Amino acid sequence: MVDSVLILRKVASLAEYQKQIGEYSTITVDQYRSDWKVQRIIERTLQMMIELCADIASHVISDNEFRTPETYADTFRVLAENFILTPEQLAIMERMAKFRNIVVHQYETVDAEIVILVLRRHLSDFKQFSDSIVQFISRKG
Repeated sequence: MVDSVLILRKVASLAEYQKQIGEYSTITVDQYRSDWKVQRIIERTLQMMIELCADIASHVISDNEFRTPETYADTFRVLAENFILTPEQLAIMERMAKFRNIVVHQYETVDAEIVILVLRRHLSDFKQFSDSIVQFISRKG
């Protein structure tokens, strides 16, 4: 049984983070590079959003006794295997998971152009993820 109240609360938090980070969606690469505070706000908020998506996915996976994922990216693969995410959504969320790993573990420097690309073109992907989750839990409800 899916704990829909918990998941919906997390979906609402994701929407709030998306609204907050949306305030930065028009900054330029140069503005981003020149302001460490802006970098920190954006990178940390994106990290929190991606981790929240993985957390939501983990609840859905556990509640439905789907296979246990091995990585952040695999968490989204499990959702796709169970037809909760489309192949296109899976590809995007896998890239988000990789981005999160770069931000958290600093495997390499964060590419300012990629950050700005996420801000300009991919914030709506979080809404699509949420919509897919809400549709799934409403069918299970």
